[in-house]
Amino acid sequence: MRLVVDLNRCQGFAQCVFLAPDVFSLHGNEALLFTPRFDEAQRERVEQAAAACPVQAILVDWSDEPTKGVEAHVG
Repeated sequence: MRLVVDLNRCQGFAQCVFLAPDVFSLHGNEALLFTPRFDEAQRERVEQAAAACPVQAILVDWSDEPTKGVEAHVG
């Protein structure tokens, strides 16, 4: 499971921060920070955060497969 956030679309309303503070945070007044990978225990809160985003900037990818063009490094 991973998150993709369109930071160009994000307006800093911070609804995600309130709903899933272990995954999202604000740096300063507007810069959104987030953990792109999260575990099953955070699933419900992350789903709520994505649904609450007023500009729909949050995409939740439930697959564990690498994204096309991104190579997984095992080492």
